[in-house]
Amino acid sequence: MGSQIDELIQAVKAFEVELEADFRKRRSDFLESVEAKRLRFAEEVLAQGKRFRGGLFGYLISSRPLVALTTPLIFAISAPMVLLDLFVMLYQAVCFPIYGIPKVRRRDYWVFDREELPYLNILEKMFCAYCSYANGLAAFFREVTGRTEQYWCPIKHARRIRDAHGRYPHFFEYGDVEAYRKGLERIRKEYARAEKKPGVAEN
Repeated sequence: MGSQIDELIQAVKAFEVELEADFRKRRSDFLESVEAKRLRFAEEVLAQGKRFRGGLFGYLISSRPLVALTTPLIFAISAPMVLLDLFVMLYQAVCFPIYGIPKVRRRDYWVFDREELPYLNILEKMFCAYCSYANGLAAFFREVTGRTEQYWCPIKHARRIRDAHGRYPHFFEYGDVEAYRKGLERIRKEYARAEKKPGVAEN
């Protein structure tokens, strides 16, 4: 009886090994199939993008003269933006540790991926990089100043304001001196609040 049980156990173990090997093979085949499909899709997208890529000369010719003439003004703003970026980084590096405010992670506000699109010419890619940087800087600056406002003046305005930052709804009501005096130190520590969705802030 004992030998039969041992044989049965060995048979079960052998079946488990065989089943595991079969599972690994099927999983490997499935992953290879998925990867092959992904590569084919990527190649098709790349080829299609190249077919629709506009030439630089044609892009320039099709632009309205006034649009072409004002383009240098767009890139002229790059220098002040870089200076703002440097000053904001310096400001939060020096002041935030003193105030006890968590620093804003700068890298969370920049995404540069549209320049990889194959259907964009070199000038369009430059515009995309510019817009990614400018809007990322605006969002980064807004969060830094929002945290600063939360520390120094977390009071709502008397009148409705458009598109306030995500911390504004949690500020004290205008004129509520008791809540302000009692809760200022508390709200100065509440930096982990979830950001609200973009929209119009309510007073």
